[in-house]
Amino acid sequence: MKPTYLVTGGAGFIGSWFVTAMRQSRTARIVNLDALTYAGNPDNLAELQNDPDHILVHGNINDGELVARLLAEHRPDAVVHFAAESHVDRSILDPDAFIRTNVLGTGVLLGAALRYWNGLPAGRKDRFRFLHVSTDEVFGSLGPQDPPFTESTPYDPKSPYSASKAGSDHLVRAFFATYGLPVLVTNCSNNYGPRQFPEKLIPLMICNAVSGKPLPLYGKGENVRDWLHVEDHCAAIALVLEKGRAGETYLIGGKAERTNLDLVTSLCAVLDRLAPSNAGPHANAITFVTDRPGHDLRYAVSPAKIERDLGWTPKHTLETGLEDTVRWYLANADWVRRVQDGTYRRWMEINYAKR
Repeated sequence: MKPTYLVTGGAGFIGSWFVTAMRQSRTARIVNLDALTYAGNPDNLAELQNDPDHILVHGNINDGELVARLLAEHRPDAVVHFAAESHVDRSILDPDAFIRTNVLGTGVLLGAALRYWNGLPAGRKDRFRFLHVSTDEVFGSLGPQDPPFTESTPYDPKSPYSASKAGSDHLVRAFFATYGLPVLVTNCSNNYGPRQFPEKLIPLMICNAVSGKPLPLYGKGENVRDWLHVEDHCAAIALVLEKGRAGETYLIGGKAERTNLDLVTSLCAVLDRLAPSNAGPHANAITFVTDRPGHDLRYAVSPAKIERDLGWTPKHTLETGLEDTVRWYLANADWVRRVQDGTYRRWMEINYAKR
């Protein structure tokens, strides 16, 4: 009998990739709890529309009664926790929303999971896992010559977003240390790939380029990020869930550091081949705008532990991943149009108009 996973945030970008992969491989039955806010999109799950082993529940992780009912009704073998507010710029404008979801919501979920886990029979109790998906941003910023983050890097968050995720990470580990709840924590580098909401850098640049709009880069585009294809990230999460040791943390990185300017320039070169502009090279539209407050200079992640202990390696290079991603957005203009509704347009105006 296949296991059941309660997945939170499974209609979002990374969560929907994980849910779809689990169902395509018939690995697990999925109960998918998502608040379906601006970034939680049922279109991301279209191929599972008639799948009886994918149950989409519209609800919030802060609703303790709902979470408890889902645990009691579906008796999952694991909770996989993706649900989060995840955009730094939005956290600067509305930190309260990030505290509510990322800190308080994770606390509600942990409390319900602990009560459920304590009531399981011995065999199922031993197999249960609570996997918390987090970010490399909790570690703060690296200097140009610093070694990459590892599992032992001290936390030093700089934005309301990263601080709220750091808080949730600490809560998860506290439930392991205090109550013995068998948790797993993963911290990933910057994800990219098809179906990412176009507030994030790569899809924003693709969508703006094909619309003939400026390509806004903060500061001088010198900030460095490590890029990880979402499919590789989800494969790593599945491996951690299957083979990871309770109480452990695993860093997941693509070993593909680029400055934002280098990344967008490479993206423009792909667009020049696949969707050339009558106005000339897409890179001509790159525009430098006022930097955001507290902008971390560099993130880099060492995946040495997950490679050594669990045998994970990414299958995408950044070059092949960028081309696949551009091709997807060009072929799915209807998806893009549906997500770029009035709410999205108002956000873009608020965040970029005066920069």
